[in-house]
Amino acid sequence: MTNRVLITGGAGFIGSHTALVLLEQGYELVILDNFDNSNPKALDRVKDLAGSKALELVEGDVRDPTAVNRAFDNCGSVEGVIHFAGLKAVSESVTNPLRYWDVNVNGSRVLAATMEKRNFRTLVFSSTSTVYGEPENFPLHEEMPTVPVHPYAQTKLAVEQMLNALCRSGNWRIACLRYFNPVGAHPSGRIGEDPLGIPNNLFPFITQVAAGSRKKLNVFGSDYPTHDGTGVRDYLHVMDLAEAHSSTLNHLLKQTSPHQLTLNIGTGCGFSVLDVIRGFEEATGLSIPYQLVSRRPGDVPKLEACPQKAKNILGWSATRDLAQMCRDSWAWQRANPTGYRDVL
Repeated sequence: MTNRVLITGGAGFIGSHTALVLLEQGYELVILDNFDNSNPKALDRVKDLAGSKALELVEGDVRDPTAVNRAFDNCGSVEGVIHFAGLKAVSESVTNPLRYWDVNVNGSRVLAATMEKRNFRTLVFSSTSTVYGEPENFPLHEEMPTVPVHPYAQTKLAVEQMLNALCRSGNWRIACLRYFNPVGAHPSGRIGEDPLGIPNNLFPFITQVAAGSRKKLNVFGSDYPTHDGTGVRDYLHVMDLAEAHSSTLNHLLKQTSPHQLTLNIGTGCGFSVLDVIRGFEEATGLSIPYQLVSRRPGDVPKLEACPQKAKNILGWSATRDLAQMCRDSWAWQRANPTGYRDVL
């Protein structure tokens, strides 16, 4: 029998790339998405790239028990759930914290409650490296203190804590993936990151500047305690991240007893904003004008992973470098200047 997986938020940036990897591995998928920050055209392209139609869409909100139950009804027997659905903009979480607690925490609670009622207890949860707060020692490993400094990270940690409690209370297999900064796109240029409005993340902003749709890049903060004063992040190609989700799911499915796992998913190599600008210019031959502006609320100076635990347990490690992240981001932007909107 073919394994069937439910993916919440499966039309989003990371979700769509993970869906593609799983389809290529022979999984059947049910996607639950409300398209609040995604587009169903992404899933059409995923099916085209995979050469597979083994993907069924249920449109609905993860906070709605009726929608979640409908998704599980469509699944029949489900091997596992990968939970991406949620909000992820740090600055928005600072200005609108209640929305983040509702979507990220309440949505996860509704999903987990439905899974428990139906006795589906294998879950991969999309967490974040920002749960570590403002650490001073690097690289970050999973046993370090979690001191989140903004509502986005606080809500993700709250869900981790809820899932850890579930593992202690019953026969669950759960993995929380604390990943760092996913960037890039599928090398075909057919699927990629499609932010609505002004991008919150660095790479879409850079590619829009490169395409001429924005005049210059705002670099938020130039006085951080880093090698050039700009923020340092562990950038991770989205295809590496998608493969990490697949490896994690396959690991959980092999477990025959309750299992709880928390893993950093990163490269272990940090780049500053200015490093990325230079890397993009070298990879594409384009010039990126930028200006230094004040810090953004909720941003921290540096985040850099120790990914050794994921390598030891999953046999996974990132294989794509900064140049490939830049080239694939630019290929997506060139092929899709308006993202998935107004595309034939």
